[in-house]
This record gives sequence, structure tokens and C-alpha cells, in this order.
Amino acid sequence: MKPSLLGITKEELVAHLTEHGQPGYRADQILDWVWKKRPASIDAMSNLPKTLRAYLEENFSLYPLTPARELGSTDTTRKMLYKLHDGRYIESVLIPANPALYGGRADRLTLCVSSQVGCAYGCKFCASGLAGFTRNLSAAEIAAQVLQTEMLAGDRIDNLVFMGMGEPLANLKNLLQAIELITSPWGLNLGARHLTISTSGLVPQIRELARHPRQIRLAISLHGATDAVRDQIMPVNKKYPTAMLFEALQDWNAHKKQHLTLEYILIQGVNDDLEQARILASHARSFQAKVNLIPYNTVEGLPWKRPEISHCQAFRNVLTKAGVTATLRLEKGHDIEAACGQLRLIKETEEGIVERN
Repeated sequence: MKPSLLGITKEELVAHLTEHGQPGYRADQILDWVWKKRPASIDAMSNLPKTLRAYLEENFSLYPLTPARELGSTDTTRKMLYKLHDGRYIESVLIPANPALYGGRADRLTLCVSSQVGCAYGCKFCASGLAGFTRNLSAAEIAAQVLQTEMLAGDRIDNLVFMGMGEPLANLKNLLQAIELITSPWGLNLGARHLTISTSGLVPQIRELARHPRQIRLAISLHGATDAVRDQIMPVNKKYPTAMLFEALQDWNAHKKQHLTLEYILIQGVNDDLEQARILASHARSFQAKVNLIPYNTVEGLPWKRPEISHCQAFRNVLTKAGVTATLRLEKGHDIEAACGQLRLIKETEEGIVERN
């Protein structure tokens, strides 16, 4: 498989071109086509010499993934299915905030981006890991989700959340390369403060990311305020228990200005006890973190249930009365299985595209 032009930085492209007898200034023209003009093919880059276009065609591909299917929710959420070069599939979810009436633009557009094909971390409430882990996505495949979704939507994406399929920090090298492509002026030119990385709690990578110069935001998929509860649903907690995780979060705060977010999926009878809310409030205050509460989204084949909305509100009220900023997320994309925890590994059969259990 030839490398994609979407996965190469300006410095790398200049070095490659000069090494092969091409003037380095052509890199600016190529990147302008790739990220801004978005041609259908390399041959469509009309201001490049034919010999250069032929060279690029021979040595590079353009888009590393292709749109395969799009599903629209009644709440205007859109789920994009992309096919990769090896025949595997990933999903991205486009989420409008405060959608306008009659087809007008939403206040902002957020894209939930995948970082792996499947997931190895097996969080017990999540569909993404049910079929296990296949491979990491390349930097080009991560960044291309943003570019291709903008092309499909005909609009600019305002925010990215790396909360799709996979554990982003388990693919940190490629993720950081993708972030370079996404945030650079010659790339998508999206500010790092508009990017949020979610992790189940990989302590060494959190510490490494804390020292990265980009002012990226971090969200922790906590889902349990104590080891006894978190162990039931988060296998990663066996390797990195809460004491280790919380030390890493204090380290994050020592290096970053961006406030942490604690993600907490409320599962009936598992982690929704109000004592958990009180302990969670204590942790959130110590990190100066906000808490995002998410009523559990149904996943076929899993036994969990969401609490009654009144109980979710009572859980939130414990946090807010303790001085913690806490939101109870409204469900989006549930009807197309695009909500938090619902993205599945996809395969293709003779009958067509199917979800893999």
C-alpha cells in the first residue's frame, strides 16, 4: 500500500521532494491541494507539472479511506462508515450542537474520531471491544476521517473528540502525528484547544501527553469512583488502579492549563449509587475537573441498563451541591447506534455490510 499524502508533514514532504530532484516549494502547492482544495485525484492537481503528478501517482495515494455508508439520526447526528485500504471498516460520528431549524448550520459541529480498528481494552459496557482488537489506524487514516467528513457534510468541523473506536493513547505515536496534520496551518488548521483525547486510563501515556507542547484537552473514562466498582467494568483498572491514575492526573494538572473532564457512564445497579457520587465529587474537586454524566446507552448482547432519569438527576445533584461542575448529557444518535459506547466493529459479507458481534 502506497503512503497517503494525508499522512505526511510539510517538512517530510519537502525533504522527500528535494531528495528526488523536485523543488521544495512544490510541497506548499501539494498540501494546498490535499487539505484545502481537496481534489478527486492526484491528477486533478492542475498547477503541478505532469511529470510531478505522475511521480506522486506512482509513489503516493491520496485518500486512505473511502465513504461506505452514512446513517442519519432523528436528532441530526450522522454516523459515517469508512472503508480502509485493507477492507476493514471504522466509524466516525458527526454531532451538531444546538442544531438550527430548517437545515441551517448548527452552532458548532463536533466529530467523534476513531483511532483503532476494534479495541483491546474490553470495557464491559462498550460495543467497540466485543470483537477484539485488529490494528492501529495510521496518522493518515485518523486525519482523513476529519477531512472526508467535512467533504461529505459540506461544512467545517469545529471540535474533535477522540472517543470513537479504540483506545487513543494505545496508538499515541500515530495519534500525535495526526494531530500535527490536523492543527498545522498547512493542514486543517484546527486549534489544539478544540481537540479532546479520551482514555480509559493509560498512566504512562497520560504522563507523556502531559509534556506534549500542544494544548490538547484530556477526558478520562472513569465510570467508577473506587477500585471495587471500576474493576467490575474497566479491565484497565487492574493494571492502573485509581491511585496510579489519580497521581497521573495531578501530574497532568502540573503541566497543563486545560481542565480535565471525567466521563462517567451511569449503569443501573453497578456504579450509580449516590455514595459513588459523593466519592466522585471529592476526586473531581481535587483535580478541578468537570464531570460529564452519560446515561448508559443500550448495546445488544450486554446486560446493563440505564438508571431512571430521576436517579441520574439525583446523582448529578450530589456533584453540583458539592461544588463540582457536572452535566448530564442528552442522548444523541442512539437510534442509529452512534451514541457513546455503541460503535461496533464492522465486516463485509456477500450479503453486504454487517455489524460484528
